[in-house]
Amino acid sequence: MIPRETIDKIHAAAKIEEVVSDYVTLRKRGANLIGLCPFHNEKTGSFTVSPSKGIYKCFGCGASGHALKFIMEIEQCSFVDAVKQLGKKYHIEVEDRELTAEEQQRQDDRESMFVVNEFANKWFQQQLWETQEGQAIGLSYFRERGLRDDIIRKYQLGYSPEKGNPLAKALQTQGFKEQFITNNVDTKIGVGVVGKSEDGRLYDRFRDRVIFPIFTVSGKPVAFAGRILKKKDNVGKYVNSPDSIIYSKTNELYGLFQAKQAISRADMCYLVEGQMDVISMHQSGIENVVASGGTALTKPQIWLIKRFTSNITVLYDGDAAGIHAALRGIDMFLEAGFNVKVVLLPDGEDPDSYAQSHDSTEFIQYIEQHQTDFIRFKSALLSKEAGDDPFKRAELIKDITASIAIIPDMITRQVYIKDCAERLHMSEKVLTTEVVKIRRAKAEEREKNKEREAATAPEQIVDKPVRAVLTPIKPTSPLEQNYYNLMQLIVRYGERPIEVEGTVYSIGEVIILTLQNDGIQPPVAIYRTMQDEFMQHHQEDGFKAETFFTFHADPAVSSVAIEMIADRYQFVKPENDIKLGELVTQLLFEIKLTVVNMQIDDLENRIKQAQASGDISAQLLLLKHQPELLKARNDLCKILGNRVLSV
Repeated sequence: MIPRETIDKIHAAAKIEEVVSDYVTLRKRGANLIGLCPFHNEKTGSFTVSPSKGIYKCFGCGASGHALKFIMEIEQCSFVDAVKQLGKKYHIEVEDRELTAEEQQRQDDRESMFVVNEFANKWFQQQLWETQEGQAIGLSYFRERGLRDDIIRKYQLGYSPEKGNPLAKALQTQGFKEQFITNNVDTKIGVGVVGKSEDGRLYDRFRDRVIFPIFTVSGKPVAFAGRILKKKDNVGKYVNSPDSIIYSKTNELYGLFQAKQAISRADMCYLVEGQMDVISMHQSGIENVVASGGTALTKPQIWLIKRFTSNITVLYDGDAAGIHAALRGIDMFLEAGFNVKVVLLPDGEDPDSYAQSHDSTEFIQYIEQHQTDFIRFKSALLSKEAGDDPFKRAELIKDITASIAIIPDMITRQVYIKDCAERLHMSEKVLTTEVVKIRRAKAEEREKNKEREAATAPEQIVDKPVRAVLTPIKPTSPLEQNYYNLMQLIVRYGERPIEVEGTVYSIGEVIILTLQNDGIQPPVAIYRTMQDEFMQHHQEDGFKAETFFTFHADPAVSSVAIEMIADRYQFVKPENDIKLGELVTQLLFEIKLTVVNMQIDDLENRIKQAQASGDISAQLLLLKHQPELLKARNDLCKILGNRVLSV
């Protein structure tokens, strides 16, 4: 087991804003920071980070936690691995422990595959820099392409030899299991740096190629792309790592790890197609650039960019294929709420070649002079193709309005409708009507799809693990709301002293003991657990309720505590302990009044039932209790009505 003091030390050292900002672009908003939630797709930031409380909270999907939980969720790793990662980040030594059988089973495959990739990545680099073949072929190729040595090292480029299977042998010599160095298509176990022929022989998948490693956002090598240097029949220019449980080409962007800080600083991302485009632009001084990797752009890739910026400029070759590729990607960016610009480079140029012949100032100047928004780009392109043909022009207008219709922001849609109407000499009203019709049809289609999915969905889906999200506590009755308010006080101020009839207690003690003496039971089971935990630990030296519950080992307790301290509607912070004591008193009176009202309602219902059944004796017996309850309610109302609480 990792000692509790080590975990506490990491909790104290880890700044939530530093941890989260490695993955999410955060912007200042009052005392907090806000960004786009990395756990669900959203167009308006609802992911809030509170440096003072050391927590994050998404008011969209409900995700919440502290630094360790964030790492567990974003990296899909165990608690132990999260502790190790933050320990390494903050230079805190973490004593290792043996995983349980269940933890071992859950983590072994992923960990082993990442370790294989780490080894392979270093091996490829060694082949490039330290072998005669690597220097003569691989390093010469990169230098001929105009890359400096420091850029080659920064992107950790490598080389795989032409003959034999030296990587396979090196991995086996190191003791790596065959299942992790190869790849099983069905189970997606194994990284596939080594292939296996039908006769059982192992071969190096990337042999005779220069290597471009692909990294996760946090910097782990998750896959490789290998480019062949000699033209061969029936051999593709590129070979890529196969899909596995740690890698899907649709979920990664080449260069994002190296570019994320520059994207965040500039609040702008340039999107290109290939690895060399990214590297050459970076070398020229334009660092906020990523590549889709030569595949069709996907929504997961778009949402990766969305973590860091909502401004995208897509750079494409000036040929016909590049132009139509730009069209395919634009609509996906628009739907995700991006501000999209498109730049077509001069004929015969791509971002790599243009970056090699121009410095960053010239390149950026070209972009600024030639970038255009999607309406101008699309209308100019399609108008040229349509010519004077009225049917083609009608199709052009439908195509453009379809793009406008998927823009989520109403004001932005209206601006583009106006611009489009002026450019195409169309009635603004006609275009608006068409956009509304398209949006209505899409909404109806979504509803039908939901109904079909609900009707055909199997009772249980177990094909892949789903991130567990603890449902936040949401009071559904006056009693639950009263209890929530009191538990919120315990979490936030439970250890604070309060004097009652000459004796000093803690806030938590007063609340819990008063509720118990009045026979008021917790309406939610987790509250009883938290009360018991408080009474068990509150007298310990250095006990602080907010820290104790927020970083509790039980994720359910931690989740509820974070919900309470992140609640947008929490109490204004009392000026001093006297005001806090007044607040405690008021809330205790309020929950008592709620309970008395519930008892009165119950009594009146029972009286009505006795009247309906004609049971006079039962009716008289019940009526005897009514004055006592009514008096209690009046007394509580007077107390609460006469109290003017200033907090």
